[in-house]
Amino acid sequence: MKMDVNKMVKMGVLSALSVVLMLFVRFPIIPAAPYLEYEPADVPILIGTFLYGPAAGLIMTTVVSLIQSFTVSFSSGWVGFVMHIIATGTLVLVSGSIYKRVHTFKGAILALIAGALSMTLVMIPSNLFFSVKFFNMSYDAVVGLLIPAIIPFNLIKAFTNAVIVLLVYKPVGKFLKASGSGELRME
Repeated sequence: MKMDVNKMVKMGVLSALSVVLMLFVRFPIIPAAPYLEYEPADVPILIGTFLYGPAAGLIMTTVVSLIQSFTVSFSSGWVGFVMHIIATGTLVLVSGSIYKRVHTFKGAILALIAGALSMTLVMIPSNLFFSVKFFNMSYDAVVGLLIPAIIPFNLIKAFTNAVIVLLVYKPVGKFLKASGSGELRME
């Protein structure tokens, strides 16, 4: 991946915005699991992914996940870091890969739907492994949370962030393009 200074600065700004959103906009959405909190931190990461590709999205995901692991998710330690990379990494890799091939509004919708569904599906075995192995939950307890909490949480979080991206990508992309060499591709 070719990386110029302008692109790195814009990725840094989007990552910083992601951290700010993660720190200040977070709330539980599933009563059965109040520790699962919605936060729109994936929105700037997805915008960066659409502008600069899936590898850039994965770099931003890693940076934001690392900061998250030392701030709001400190209690979950390295396991929370890994799970966040798995969740958001899946979302950006799938969405970014599809959008890279289909640079249209319909392509963006398809990419975000596929990314959201992929994230939700990959978090099922991730939760079954990490929650049992490292958070001392029984396998049956995690299975019992899949339908009422884990699956709905991931679907709600991913699709809410996808809708926000669809609403703000074009103006944000135009702004970033006007401020340098960003490439706006959604038509």
